[in-house]
Amino acid sequence: MVQVKILADLKNDYQSEAQKAVADVKSRTQKPGQFLNWIGFLPKNQIENIDNIYNLAQEAKKDGSNELAILGIGGSRHTTEALINMIGMEDKVHFYSSVDPISFNKFAKKLEGKEDKVKFLVVSKSGGTLETTVAYQNAKELVKTKTPNRKFEEAFVAMTDKNPEKSNLRKLVENGEIKLSGFVHDDVGGRFSIFDDATIFTLAFVGVKKEDTIKMLEASLKAQNEFLNDDVNKNDALKLAVFNVNARQEGKIKHFVEYFGDEFSGTTLWEKQLKNESLKANISTDTNIGPGYLHYNAESDLDKNNKDSFFTFVSVKQQDKYANAVLKGVISAYSNQHPVSTIELDDLSLSSIARFIELKHFETLYTGNILRQLKNDITPSDVALNEVLQPNVEIYKKEVKKALAQ
Repeated sequence: MVQVKILADLKNDYQSEAQKAVADVKSRTQKPGQFLNWIGFLPKNQIENIDNIYNLAQEAKKDGSNELAILGIGGSRHTTEALINMIGMEDKVHFYSSVDPISFNKFAKKLEGKEDKVKFLVVSKSGGTLETTVAYQNAKELVKTKTPNRKFEEAFVAMTDKNPEKSNLRKLVENGEIKLSGFVHDDVGGRFSIFDDATIFTLAFVGVKKEDTIKMLEASLKAQNEFLNDDVNKNDALKLAVFNVNARQEGKIKHFVEYFGDEFSGTTLWEKQLKNESLKANISTDTNIGPGYLHYNAESDLDKNNKDSFFTFVSVKQQDKYANAVLKGVISAYSNQHPVSTIELDDLSLSSIARFIELKHFETLYTGNILRQLKNDITPSDVALNEVLQPNVEIYKKEVKKALAQ
């Protein structure tokens, strides 16, 4: 369903490091504080609770709501957005992450005339994320102004921590300000949370059949088992990680992931977050949508002085001669000058998408792990892997809090 090819001569297969990386991940799964509950636990849990999530979506639509507006930032947005765009349901779901009035007015304009048919989904693990909190306050005013006869508590659905002591948003649910809610599960991490309640709820809301969602989650579990194989030759996620590490060891620090097809417009943002939060400054990842990006990037990409870049091309298998000719020509030109890998999805079925998502999850995890091994940077077993943490994000958040206090 998803084919990986490495179009570069690799100097090292890093088999020993790959085996250690897999063993390290396996030893940490489903342990508190490791932020690896997306492996095994989450898809299994969602299958077991699928009826509850689908019933929640049906309850949310009882008032006639037929569109969804998701208020969230980072993984709370990009995970769901990636999946919704890949299955072609983006017309039914709106996303908002900004804080400024101009952006919110533009967002509200999209909902004009149908505010009473829009359900707002507020997604935040802590329930205190600044951008999401501001968005919720603005959305409340919009509901009060545009739909004064609507029951306010029914206009919103919350996805947050189950514990009100850890989430201000959960407190609003318990106080009755928001009627319906689901969970952001513990030890998953935003960028790895694509199969958490917010996305499954969204799939149910836009009309994806329950049995298809179950097949997606089953495909996720199957892919996870395959990507926990420690043989590089049998594990596509390890193949991509070894490709990335070889490129980095040759001085290539910029990884460009070029997606061919507008269906990947949300995926580009998700992968950028996934890679840059996980790999930090070790490898800088950028993403684009092709073929449009060629008319502003190819001149730089194919300059003979470009010595610090490597590329991955992602596409869906198709029979169109023009699309295939462009992709074939581009890959040929780039692979003549740079290390190149390719990922081809057979189709955009939920099962293929699930495998692709897990491929990206594990590729990212293993890339960072192997790079750290080469620096003799070994994470103690009682500390979460650097690839699932994001301590540097807190730096700007602290400065924002200081600015607000002034």
